[in-house]
Amino acid sequence: MTSPATSPIALVTGGSSGIGESTARALRARGFTVYAVARRVDKMAGLAADGVHTFAMDVTDDASMTAGIARIIDEEGRIDVLVNNAGYGSYGAVEDVPIDEARRQFEVNVFGLARLVQLVTPHMRAQKSGRIINISSIGGKFYEPFGAWYHATKFAVEGFSDSLRMELRPFGIKVVLIEPGPIRTEWNEIARDSLLERSGDGAYAEHARRAHAVLTRFDEPSRASTPEEVADKIVKAATVSRPAARYPVGRGARTITTSRDLLPDRVFDEVVSRTYGTR
Repeated sequence: MTSPATSPIALVTGGSSGIGESTARALRARGFTVYAVARRVDKMAGLAADGVHTFAMDVTDDASMTAGIARIIDEEGRIDVLVNNAGYGSYGAVEDVPIDEARRQFEVNVFGLARLVQLVTPHMRAQKSGRIINISSIGGKFYEPFGAWYHATKFAVEGFSDSLRMELRPFGIKVVLIEPGPIRTEWNEIARDSLLERSGDGAYAEHARRAHAVLTRFDEPSRASTPEEVADKIVKAATVSRPAARYPVGRGARTITTSRDLLPDRVFDEVVSRTYGTR
């Protein structure tokens, strides 16, 4: 093992694009030694050229995650910040989405995140400090048609993180949730394309196509924020002395989460139904 690091060490999952790539760059600019991981190393060539350590990690493969954490500890002697960013959205009517696909969303969005928490926690406890930053979504606070499995994973991340925050507080480890609203990344394209693939024909076709149009509009600059805006909030969560428990970020994020807290279910159902054309 090398001598203990002098700069803080951060691990960012899902580092090949979007929020993960922007976060790796932003943390590097703030003086962190950054490890960015994803399934495809070739997509992180730009990060590697800019001084970010990159290697392959599959958050659905336990051996891959275990080896990755062991490598960082061997090379640096510690891990100060874990950014659990890897995740995806696969949409479609509950009736149409195969259970295997539902399980895969949970494996990536919840169980991979949780396993990395298990792997880094002993090291953070030993050093009596650390930050675990879990990328949730405003989708962990509200709901929309055809996103049941995705929203279920993000509701799970919210509850998991809140409980984890209580457990780890006595050991000097802080747990923070980041709740992005619409962000201009490939996430939206993947989600809406899967919606048409699964429910574009059949009983749900008309409503699914209306929802697809709504998701497409969320890519417009006037409606969506940039990955860099989310990265800035993650850097704040990683560096301030007393981070908030959660940070909504992006256009409309705080408005939506506040509305969900304040409006009765029947009223919120009506708002969502009108927005997505499923009335």
